[in-house]
Amino acid sequence: MSSTLDRRGFLRTSGAATAAATVGLGLGGALTSCSSSEPGPVTLKWWDYFTLDNFQPGMNRLIKDIESGVPDVKIERRTFPFAELDRQIALAAISGDLPDIAIVDNVAMNTLGGNNLLADLTDKVEKWGQADQYYKGPWDGCQVGGKTLGIPNNSNCLALYCNTALLKSAGLRPPTTWDELASTANRLTSGDRYGLALSAIKTEEGVFQFLPFLWQAGGDLDTFSTYGATALAFLDDLIAKGSLSEQCVGWTQQDANTRFLNQRAAMQINGPWQIPTLKKANFDWNVVALPRDKEAATCLGGENWVLMRSSKHVDKGWEVLEYTQRPSVLVPYLVSFGELPARKDLADKGTWASDPALRLFLSQLPLARPRQYGAHYAEASQTVAEAEQAVLAGSASPSAVAKTAAVKIDKALGKQ
Repeated sequence: MSSTLDRRGFLRTSGAATAAATVGLGLGGALTSCSSSEPGPVTLKWWDYFTLDNFQPGMNRLIKDIESGVPDVKIERRTFPFAELDRQIALAAISGDLPDIAIVDNVAMNTLGGNNLLADLTDKVEKWGQADQYYKGPWDGCQVGGKTLGIPNNSNCLALYCNTALLKSAGLRPPTTWDELASTANRLTSGDRYGLALSAIKTEEGVFQFLPFLWQAGGDLDTFSTYGATALAFLDDLIAKGSLSEQCVGWTQQDANTRFLNQRAAMQINGPWQIPTLKKANFDWNVVALPRDKEAATCLGGENWVLMRSSKHVDKGWEVLEYTQRPSVLVPYLVSFGELPARKDLADKGTWASDPALRLFLSQLPLARPRQYGAHYAEASQTVAEAEQAVLAGSASPSAVAKTAAVKIDKALGKQ
């Protein structure tokens, strides 16, 4: 999700998710999809986590548009807190009261798709013929087990915000490499102002910000022992030199943005959802691609549309999904939410076509990687979060922590 709300509460896959995969599957080993072809109005149950007041006008307009544009459809919407939606879907699979359609965080595709809760849209998408209009990262984020289980709702990623006045006064340019980032952060640290702010909180929100460092180092979760140590050591060195506050282990992305906005951090790693707030800042800032090490990388955020496999109205639900992707519907929706399109053919439409900051984020989407690691990603993610906490809090060395974490990560990802 991209908003000024605490961006990423930890993906909470409790025993309910496992139970859903067992109880919800029934005797035949698969949830039954009963697509209804009955004539007459169809009421689709719709769940999402867009609870903040600023989202309601745009969402209400979208639903009104759908109900007027898709024949014989009524939407019955229900919202949950961000951290609760996945758990509620898992519990509903047990009770048999799942929605027909939902907007879910793209990282939830690991669990929901892995537990066979989502309708397979592969054939419908093939007939639709528009898959090639999406950026690779967002589209890959909808692929689970060789099937298309969703359609991107919106996309975002991470980049580096810089206080341009502070850089200029120090005779510096925005950093493009890790070495430059470390040097620039060090030179911009003064008094109670740190050179860099980022979130390293022990949730998926912190992992979302850590993974680009792992990828930039040239590694991934399956090589965490080596490259996880490299990424952890780089961040640990920033803290050791005073360029990054050790309090970042408790910061959300919103906390990091607050420190940048208050000029208590000269740079920050964050997403495009912070732009509306930063436009009110009393100083000049710009945004650039994340500095690279061995390669360039950023982490894909955003939401996906999904249909539940148990729905009696999968065909009608697909009509809704297809309708939402029309430019005349999608562009106003994304603009109202301050989101970026996952579609390449919309790059020159909407506010992102003229806003330099939004265009920078849009330019990074081709590099943005989805967190598609299978049904047990949540366990691996928790291990990564704990490893980062241990290192940045000063309780263990990067190499030792990475080696121990790698064993747990490999075990989790090997459960597929």
